[in-house]
Amino acid sequence: MPKPKPAPLPANTTGLAGLDRVLHGVRAGDNIVWEIEDIAEYRELVAPYAQAAQDAGRHLVYFRFANHPALLPDSIQAEICEVYPSRGFENFVRDVHAVIERAGCGANYIFDCLSHLAEVWGSDQSLGNFFMLTCPRLRDLETVTYFGIYRDRHSIYALEPILHTTQFYLAAFHLHERLYVRPIKMRYRARGAFHTTHMRQGDAFLPVKESAVLAQILTHTQWPRLQSDRRVGFWRKLFDEAHTVARDHRAGLCPRERYDDLLRRVRWALRVHRSGLAPLVERFLTLDDFLLIRDRMIGIGAVGGKALGMLVARAILRARDPALAGRLEEHDSFFVGDEVFVTFLVRNGVWWLREQQKLPAFFLHDLEEGRQRIRHGKFPDFVLEQFRGMLDYFGESPYIVRSSSVLEDALGNAFSGKYESVFVVNRGTREQRLTALLHAVRRVYASVLDTEALEYRKRRGLLDSEERMALLIMRVSGAPQGRYYYPQAAGVGLSYNPFVWHPDIDPRAGVVRLVFGLGTRAVDRCDDDYTRLVALNAAQRRPEEDFDNARAHCQRRMDCLDLRRGEFVSRPFPEVIAEPLEFSLDPYITYSSDNYPWITFDRLLTETPVAADLRQMLALLEEVYEHPVDIEFTLNFLADGTYRIHLLQCRTFQFRRETGTMAPLAPDAHRRLLVAHGAVIGVSREQRLSRIVYVVTAAYAKLGESERYAVARLIGQINRLHSPDDRGLMLIGPGRWGTHSPSLGIPVSFAEISRAAVICEVVEMHERLIPDVSLGTHFFNDIVEHDMLYLAYFPRRNGNQIDTAWFTRAPNQLRSLIPEAKKLASVVRVIDCDAADGPIWLRADATTQESFVFQTK
Repeated sequence: MPKPKPAPLPANTTGLAGLDRVLHGVRAGDNIVWEIEDIAEYRELVAPYAQAAQDAGRHLVYFRFANHPALLPDSIQAEICEVYPSRGFENFVRDVHAVIERAGCGANYIFDCLSHLAEVWGSDQSLGNFFMLTCPRLRDLETVTYFGIYRDRHSIYALEPILHTTQFYLAAFHLHERLYVRPIKMRYRARGAFHTTHMRQGDAFLPVKESAVLAQILTHTQWPRLQSDRRVGFWRKLFDEAHTVARDHRAGLCPRERYDDLLRRVRWALRVHRSGLAPLVERFLTLDDFLLIRDRMIGIGAVGGKALGMLVARAILRARDPALAGRLEEHDSFFVGDEVFVTFLVRNGVWWLREQQKLPAFFLHDLEEGRQRIRHGKFPDFVLEQFRGMLDYFGESPYIVRSSSVLEDALGNAFSGKYESVFVVNRGTREQRLTALLHAVRRVYASVLDTEALEYRKRRGLLDSEERMALLIMRVSGAPQGRYYYPQAAGVGLSYNPFVWHPDIDPRAGVVRLVFGLGTRAVDRCDDDYTRLVALNAAQRRPEEDFDNARAHCQRRMDCLDLRRGEFVSRPFPEVIAEPLEFSLDPYITYSSDNYPWITFDRLLTETPVAADLRQMLALLEEVYEHPVDIEFTLNFLADGTYRIHLLQCRTFQFRRETGTMAPLAPDAHRRLLVAHGAVIGVSREQRLSRIVYVVTAAYAKLGESERYAVARLIGQINRLHSPDDRGLMLIGPGRWGTHSPSLGIPVSFAEISRAAVICEVVEMHERLIPDVSLGTHFFNDIVEHDMLYLAYFPRRNGNQIDTAWFTRAPNQLRSLIPEAKKLASVVRVIDCDAADGPIWLRADATTQESFVFQTK
């Protein structure tokens, strides 16, 4: 059977049908500027364009003026016009326009690479002026014209007039012998392809959607760096010298002493010495690493703890296990230096107001005024210029603006969840996208004045420490799937597992919490749903006792970005996967007998090396950190069947390991007030209790929502009245402590329970509630940092018991503590243990997952 002939190309065309579709057609009058790395890329694109013009019988004119090889193949018949920029700007313009006028309407043109003009004339402005004089006339004559310009060679004095004047500005580059095209400007065309990278495959140009692939492509190609400092100041002098030293070091021409000295100066400029990670930074980050930071940096100064933690963790894996590092998704993040934050505060009248936060007597004063000034603050022009450069790089890929303060993620001070992180869907015009970015940055800056963050700093003795907010801006890992954007899986990982629910589990192997979609459901306590908890040495061993319970506790909702509405959303899982998917659900889903999909991750954990990779990653990081670590990550499978793990964050995990087994409790020696066989998260202990706050389940269940919030505020008052030196406070209450939903528990903030030594969740508020949902969340990390013990009591589990008569009969000290709280005395009982008939003790064994509250005689 004869092969069908391809459809004829239109009269105006690039010569590549797939590229025509990306550009939504080529029209008479279009000027097309190709931004290239080398002349071979331009020749590859010129050849089909010239061939199509010849096939269509069009008049083709080639302006030849540069010293690079000729662009046209010998087979192409064209009018070759040699013009000479060495004769001066005026003569060159006159000669080119004479040819254009003679050729008249409807011709096709090819110009040599325009960068040669700036070299000859020694002026980017002259190049820009030539283009502004020539491009409109070519448009008026309904021509189609190709121009080339080298990437990263020109200042805004050339680029701005070209971008402003041309109809198309297209970036072309090669990676691994493939050609990629990225439209930067498409005037009067549909926006669908704008800033989307397309890969050439034959005559087709396929959009690249996966974040892992995009980051790899863009980080391995040249792009205009963000450095806006055009005058030579301290910062630019330092990094110009660093570039020279790094180049000489790679060539073996730089003495080690000079390299080490320059590296110390760069670390000082980035304020690494102020970070708790300084020793690891000195061991693992090279001068080339710092130069990459500088190229992607907005402003100057420190990049903060979260950014350094991510970079150091990746460098550790690069050094210790290159094969594992090769399976990481490349980050192409940007860093906003802390000096931008300081400048913003100074210029918007917030500096002196914020200074009073260092004084314990005033640290909560005037917060709303400060937040309002930040939310409406203005940025300097040089920062806005760099923000625009970053947006041009990201195109319309979603990103997240993350806090990375100087104090954040340091040893012992994680600031977990204390500062904002803001997703930006990043759609619309350039100015709309800039407005969305500035709104996100201001939100993160304003969170420095949040009450919870300041309370945390006060508890950790950090009020008088200089807290500066740097930012880490990261491409959102994942890909668009229909109207939604999300990674296939995400989670948190702990190198030490504090919840050993089965004898098969080795706590030293680590644990992860997995979710389908964005990882926000893994780090924030999602009251309406569940996650998959995975002990990394026994990945198939679930906390649930049987299949029915496992299915009942599967994830039902997922977080994602709605590209159509331009916002972060939580949606039922079946609703999201009803959209067209470009990946297989098989690793994540188990189907029931009636073909209903359940998120189980079973095949991911049993048929792929993902669990082994995560275990190895956590083990290596803990070994180097010499401390348990906590990571955040995403996971995506690519079209070729391989996967990429995106390591988003790494910090120390302040958990004390078990040091030995406890002797068994004598069965008849004590009066048992509470016996719980369930979750025990924390270090085993036996300690005397001084006070128990007991929330009566039946009474609490009768309260309305506003009254339940009143209970939470009351517990906060009790907490503040308890001596911070007394570590004998235990809280017992129904449902989840720290919930956002009063229907599922007690909606306290961590500050309202910060002086407790033990919290116990009575699993009665929600029939499907399981306690391990908080493992790895911001709430859980606060518990860990304060060495609290977390217990769960299941009323219906065999062997569990609670002496409700004793708890309701014991004298209630609430009225004497807070007289105005008498209306809630039937709900909240404050029991002073020293006033009881005998000492009251807590005994909790994390190894056996058993806990007891008992009274000695």
